[in-house]
Amino acid sequence: MDTIPPQLRLEKLDSAVIAVLRQKTPRERIEIAFALNRLARERLGAHLRFEHADWTEEQVLAEVARRMLWNSQES
Repeated sequence: MDTIPPQLRLEKLDSAVIAVLRQKTPRERIEIAFALNRLARERLGAHLRFEHADWTEEQVLAEVARRMLWNSQES
């Protein structure tokens, strides 16, 4: 039985993606990771602003931080 909640499951990388990433320098891979993190925070913030139009920007940013931290601790 799988005990990982569906929202925390990750798909395996495609072999073509792995091949491309292996050609990247360590710096390029770190830049990609930071860009993906930034994109995730921006998308989550946009979702929260839509769902909670009455929230202040500070509330949105606090919730984004809380969720990102919670997800990183569960991994």
